[in-house]
Amino acid sequence: MKRRLILLLPLLVFLGLGFFLYRGLALDPSARDSALLAQPFPAFTLTTLEASSRRVDESLLEGEVTLVNVWGEWCPTCKHEMPQLLDLAEGGIRLVGVNLKDTREKGLEFLDTFGNPFEINIFDPEGELGFELGVYGAPESFLVDAEGIIRYKHTGYITPEDVEKITQEVARWQR
Repeated sequence: MKRRLILLLPLLVFLGLGFFLYRGLALDPSARDSALLAQPFPAFTLTTLEASSRRVDESLLEGEVTLVNVWGEWCPTCKHEMPQLLDLAEGGIRLVGVNLKDTREKGLEFLDTFGNPFEINIFDPEGELGFELGVYGAPESFLVDAEGIIRYKHTGYITPEDVEKITQEVARWQR
């Protein structure tokens, strides 16, 4: 009897691990909440995409509710997202871009081609700010309240259907 139990033990352990791995692979990582929700936007000092001599920091995000969108010229999904970002900007929502792991030339060319909905673009060629935000792929967007606190995170492409939801989130935090 003991011998049978000893022989079954590795099988039971294997089946148990297999179940948890299978379950973990079935989860959608974009559905996870960001650890930064209800936290201040990470401290940074970087230049803008438009002017290498202009330095900005996290105080840029204080005073007004802002949607911070992380994008890159190398990101095909970012191209498809631009019409929705332009709609949000035209609707009066303040947008700040974070140009992630690009060259200045390619980032500016992207904006010339697809439009520029951003009040300002933070240039993050090394991905330092992206790392602090926990970005694992562009596009990702963060709604920051007037005090500089992250209140909402949208992982991935903002679809036309998402525009209304984001507009409602902005209105919620403007009160």
